[in-house]
Amino acid sequence: MDEQTWSALIEASWSLGDRLLFLRSPNTRGDDVAELQTLLNRLGFDCGRVDGIFGPLLVRAVSEFQTNMGMEPNGICTPELVVVMKRMASQSGEGPGVAVVRESIDLSDLDARDSARIVVGYFPGVAALAHAVTVRAKVLHPLTTTVESDALSQAQAANRFGADVYVGFESSSDEGCTIFYYEVPTFVSVGGRNLARRIAAAVSSRVPELSVTTQGVRHPVLRETRMTAVLCSMAPHHVVSLKTSAISAAVNDALDMWREDPLTEL
Repeated sequence: MDEQTWSALIEASWSLGDRLLFLRSPNTRGDDVAELQTLLNRLGFDCGRVDGIFGPLLVRAVSEFQTNMGMEPNGICTPELVVVMKRMASQSGEGPGVAVVRESIDLSDLDARDSARIVVGYFPGVAALAHAVTVRAKVLHPLTTTVESDALSQAQAANRFGADVYVGFESSSDEGCTIFYYEVPTFVSVGGRNLARRIAAAVSSRVPELSVTTQGVRHPVLRETRMTAVLCSMAPHHVVSLKTSAISAAVNDALDMWREDPLTEL
């Protein structure tokens, strides 16, 4: 079991209310943090993207909730505070929450721009494909760049670049391709899911010998990026290498179609 799989299992093992949640270094991560963010967003307390990371924005949102409830605003989420939040949430009805609304607004703004800032990230084994995608993307989107590094460094580079979208590539030992987007039990990136489905459909159309699926996951590069992000896990290697040109064309077709209508499900 690799480190990434082990970390994902640990994060998924926490339920909201099992432990104290507060700001520390390194930041606390887990499904309980994502559930807390979802609760606060639905209650109208903006804590940013639901990424399962207890950072400064979440501290502020917890403190604001405590202030509104007449409590000491210390930014610490206790099991007792969770009970109060859930009671309030049960009276507020179901809704998309602040994070989902913000994502929709951001995607609408992206659709209105002539060009997009695109980051193409890649891991070992798929450099040729990543560069082919980048060359095609730069024709319509000059502000397209590539980055090769570990997952966290790629995400940080995309964030610093102010990217509108991140498209990553990795080599896989599986039988087919999987296009991953960010999803945890309480949140799904609508933009990421829609882009992943468009890429899967475009690749399947141009390269029918590839089996392509989509899946929502908590992969670090998808969680740490602050924009719409997908990770294309490519296999089998011999087909991907042979069909690099067709795949790169399909990915760019999908990007263009997604930008025209990023909020509509395929």
